[in-house]
Amino acid sequence: MISLEDVKKARERIKGWIHETPLFSSATFSLWSGNEVYLKAENLQKSGAFKFRGAMNFMLSMDEEERKKGVVTGSSGNHGQALACAAKILGVKAIVVVPEDASSAKVAAIEGYGALVERCGRSSTERISRAMEIAEQRGMTFVPPFDHPWIMAGQGTTGLEILDELPDVDAVLVPCGGCGLISGVATALKESSKKVKVYGVEPERSNSTYLSLKAGHIVELKNIETIADGLRTASPGKITFPIVQKYVDDVLLVSEEEIKNTVLLLLERAKLLVEPSGAVPVAALLYGKVPFKAKKTVALMSGGNVDLLTLSKWIEESKA
Repeated sequence: MISLEDVKKARERIKGWIHETPLFSSATFSLWSGNEVYLKAENLQKSGAFKFRGAMNFMLSMDEEERKKGVVTGSSGNHGQALACAAKILGVKAIVVVPEDASSAKVAAIEGYGALVERCGRSSTERISRAMEIAEQRGMTFVPPFDHPWIMAGQGTTGLEILDELPDVDAVLVPCGGCGLISGVATALKESSKKVKVYGVEPERSNSTYLSLKAGHIVELKNIETIADGLRTASPGKITFPIVQKYVDDVLLVSEEEIKNTVLLLLERAKLLVEPSGAVPVAALLYGKVPFKAKKTVALMSGGNVDLLTLSKWIEESKA
């Protein structure tokens, strides 16, 4: 478990290294959803996603000798980009194991930061197992994509920024994959404010957190097919899940079509380039999945690393 104090310490540690991302109000989305909607733009974070917070907090928490040996991780893209970016800034060698079908844009960005890329399988279990194997073979440090207190505390700093800008927020919607983001954000919010509600949002086709909450224990998915590649996680983490159970009010589900349409709406109406994983909270608002109305609501858009060829295809399809 982590505490509010852990998140505050992480904030001080990474201060000056990260962007404090803006919180935009949206009159259009407020009208459409029946709530007072704000968009937390982590798509504008360094490396293009919230993951940079956790990666930088992890690496700054390591000792110098560990950093000299290098770091390795398994990632669908955003965590890999974040770790590669942090490693480049700190002068540390990095290896990232990505799925066979990883976004070309994300792979290009990882390599652009100077990290080595290896492809392995399609599931989070496969790539993480391979990354841990490399770490052991080469004496490097394995950096978990979500299931580690340093990662969770770093991601939780997003919640503190939301409270700084909107202290009377009623509800915050957060994407769920391995739950590193929502566990950190929920800790920051719930231990700071008694009134705020925290909702996770997942694709219907990658709903391990939803199923795990309903079952009362971690459920692992075998087949995952969703355009929200950052949320293709087989199960929530062993460390993150107890925090989700303690602090998250509910998990909401959105369809593939709803996700795709929301990506296009964010680009057209808000002028924000948001990847499918980052669009799921907004989709939950726009498609009536939230159990409330007339509330000050923040949709946390987790990233903006979109494959432009795929996006172009969606735009053409929307014109048909």
